[in-house]
Parts: sequence; C-alpha cells; structure tokens
Amino acid sequence: MSYLILVRHGEPGLKPDDRLAGWVDVPLSREGIKEALECAVELENIEINLAFASNLFRTQETLSIILSGQKKTGVFIHERAEDKEDLERIEWYSYPPKLGKELIPIYTTAALNERYYGELQGRKKQKMEEKYGAKKLASWRWDFEPGPPEGESLKAVYERAVPYFEQKILPAVKEGENVLVCAHQSSLRALVKYVEGISNEGIREVRFSTGELAIYRFLEGRLVRENSEMSPEAKRNL
Repeated sequence: MSYLILVRHGEPGLKPDDRLAGWVDVPLSREGIKEALECAVELENIEINLAFASNLFRTQETLSIILSGQKKTGVFIHERAEDKEDLERIEWYSYPPKLGKELIPIYTTAALNERYYGELQGRKKQKMEEKYGAKKLASWRWDFEPGPPEGESLKAVYERAVPYFEQKILPAVKEGENVLVCAHQSSLRALVKYVEGISNEGIREVRFSTGELAIYRFLEGRLVRENSEMSPEAKRNL
C-alpha cells in the first residue's frame, strides 16, 4: 500500500481572498507558514518518499516546511530540459540515494502551476467583480471552461497537469512510494477531477482551502480517498 497526498500551498502574502494571484510569485504569509506546519503534524504518520511542486515559490516553501516536520530535507532535482510536447523525453539529474532516507527528492514543474489569469492576473477580486460581474467572475474561476480574458480555463490546466501526473507522479505511487504533491487551487482541482472521475459540471463544487489535504491510498490498482470531503464550513481563502 502506498499514499498519494495532495496539498494546496499555505496562504500566500498576496491573500487569495483579496486578489487573483495566478502566476504572481509570492512567498507564504505568517498564516501560510502556520498552515504548512499544521499539515506537517497531520502527515507525521505517513513517511514521504518523493515530492512534487509547481515552479512557484509558495508551493516549494510549503513543501519544505512539511518535510521539516518529518525531520527530512528536500533536495530539488533540476530538469535538464522540458519538452511540453513529449514528457517522455525529459531528462532528470540523478538523485544520490546513498546519502540516506532523510533526503527527499523534490521535482518542480510548470505543469502544476496555478492557472494563468490573463487580464485578471494579480488584480483585486472586488474590482474584477465590479468590472465583469460576480456571476461571470465565478464562472471563470470555478467552471471547467471558459477561462478569463487572455487566461487559462480549468480545462487548459487539466490538459497540462494530468499528462504530467500520468507520466511522472502516478507511476511512483504504483511502485510503492508515498508521494506528496504541493500545488494550487486550479491544478489540484484538475488532478482530483482526473483521479475521482468528476464530471465537468461536478468539478465546480470542488475547492481547496489553503493548507487543505486530500489523502489517497493506492489499493488493488486504484486510488481511494482516505480523508473525508471538505465541509463548506472548512472552505476558506477561496
């Protein structure tokens, strides 16, 4: 039996209840650091063997804090090259296992990045609601498609995140590794849609708060959700 653990990064300095961060690269706030530490406590009984993060700092910082809770050090494994058209041709620098189990390899990729918000990037949600209307903004954020002006839909995020998951993350889980993936609202919703077979309509109701975990066990050839679905009261910073 092995585990797949999905976690949304902790609250960033550009608070998600105020602005649409997207690709704006900001560190964690004090609350975000606290949330990452809480994740570390919740995962203390699952020994992580391998980790993945997006190219944005808030996921990498969250991941490092979680691993520190297990007294492990994350080592970032850098790509030689990345061909978005053919993930099989990615070459990875070798990881030295002889250095001990306390070192955890971390792979970073743009495939797990938050959606690109286009004209809405970094803008205040209130201002965008005033400009486009609350209903239109909600549709861009939560529906499978379409996306915001000049930005990515959830469908576009799905089309980059899921192939990476199939080729790089899922095989490690199938081989018995406990894998931690730290990503964003949009990229995690895309992965959950794939893993749980959620419809285009149903995915609108799936959301991750900052620091929220989704834990899956790999049993009898399939991923089974272990922790319960997040309650509406638990949803925050959306």
